[in-house]
Amino acid sequence: MLKLFFDCRYTRTRVHDGISRFTASLVEAAAQKADVTMLIHEPEQLNLLPDLPHLRISSPTSAREPWVARQLNPHRPDVVFSPMQTMGGIGRRYPLILTVHDLIYYAHPTPPRNLPPAVRLGWRAYHWSYLPQRLVLNQADAVATVSETTRGLIREHRLTRRPVELISNAPPAVDRPRDPEAPPSRELVYMGSFMGYKNVESVIAGLNQLPGYTLHLCSPIEETRESQLRALAVNPAQLVFHHGISEQDYSALLQRAAALVTLSRAEGYGLPVVEAMAHGTPCVLSDLPIFTEIGGSAVADAGAQLVPAQDPQAFAAAVRRLEDPAQFAQASAAARRRSVEFSWSASAERLVSLGERLAGHGDAARPC
Repeated sequence: MLKLFFDCRYTRTRVHDGISRFTASLVEAAAQKADVTMLIHEPEQLNLLPDLPHLRISSPTSAREPWVARQLNPHRPDVVFSPMQTMGGIGRRYPLILTVHDLIYYAHPTPPRNLPPAVRLGWRAYHWSYLPQRLVLNQADAVATVSETTRGLIREHRLTRRPVELISNAPPAVDRPRDPEAPPSRELVYMGSFMGYKNVESVIAGLNQLPGYTLHLCSPIEETRESQLRALAVNPAQLVFHHGISEQDYSALLQRAAALVTLSRAEGYGLPVVEAMAHGTPCVLSDLPIFTEIGGSAVADAGAQLVPAQDPQAFAAAVRRLEDPAQFAQASAAARRRSVEFSWSASAERLVSLGERLAGHGDAARPC
């Protein structure tokens, strides 16, 4: 069986973000198909990870990262997979798979505020041109990405000579999706960060045209950023900031809400979208190519409505269309049908198959 080391050092300790959820879900599915060891850098990360063998190594943001292979080589992994593209590879004696989720930060270079100042400076320098990413990706044996949209951008910008494998995001299993015929509450759900390109401002501008609706903002947020967003609301009582939400409460919210909403100006995938669709919850989204891709048949059947990112009126109109019971029932059923086309098991199968090829357990890897 393939001895797969899975880099879980980007897992959060309390509430998942996108990379963290991708990591925890994929490593659990991969463990059904390979001998998996999770790589962590702090024990608290195990709070959000499955019960699997693990190895504690240095932080991915430490000065030791370029030479992290020194810590892994003695354990003789068949292959190492990282859900990010920044894992060090100097001196490694194993195949390495790196992941590119998106190219957002070339157009929106502001780094996350929670990173140390030195890392933020390096972040900006890294995204100044495509050259650093080319150098990093070409040191790997293969590259994974989560969508055809991002795979197309990788090819367009010639980011790597390595094979590029599609290892998609997927929703968690939802055994009992909502009843499409049951009237939804007048609640909207936003799950995601509050960085500028996420364009939460336009969602709130649309909410200002929807009296009687409540917008649940589920992710952790800094106090100053929350104050900025509250100031945009005509009626601040329509905004509910959760500062992180439990899986149980999030599922309950998706089961009753009218829609999951985002007017982001850039995305590599949009995991909250398929999570909502798995519950049978319609989505109102910006008209990005990636949302067309993952919405698929749900877009045609209105399970996912696409509107211009900077058009609050169109956003409000899309939400109001779901007030029609027949429209909502159709959209809910379409969203659920589309969601079952994604699975973590299928993504794990792609990862393990790629790992076996690279490790010599199967045919040699070929460019896609």
